[in-house]
Amino acid sequence: MMHLTLYWGKNVTLLVDSWKTDSWLSYLLTLLACFLFSSYYQYMEDRRLRFRSLSSSSTTAVPLLPKYQRSAKFATAVLFGVNSAIGYLLMLALMSFNGGVFLAVVSGLAVGYLFFRLIDDEEPWVVIDNACACA
Repeated sequence: MMHLTLYWGKNVTLLVDSWKTDSWLSYLLTLLACFLFSSYYQYMEDRRLRFRSLSSSSTTAVPLLPKYQRSAKFATAVLFGVNSAIGYLLMLALMSFNGGVFLAVVSGLAVGYLFFRLIDDEEPWVVIDNACACA
């Protein structure tokens, strides 16, 4: 049965039919996986932004060979794709409408932001030219 409202309970089907929880242990392991996966999302976002910043700053300071400049852009695009896939999987996990999954994902994102993206808050790695979140 698919829930269309927020509910609390240990019986959750997450992402695929084979990922079902029927005991408290499996439910807690699922919540731990959601927490770790959402923290990893913040880590990957930090890596992507740092790599993008380093690759764009090195092209202005020291011109790279065109071959390396293309590979840096390709690597940035791959990291963006991986991070987008992780974000969409987290969104789909939230669409299970389980309150514990919601809290695990949101707290994982907050803890990941605290550990990985708030470290160098004094010096931003990326200057935001566009205020749009989708850019």
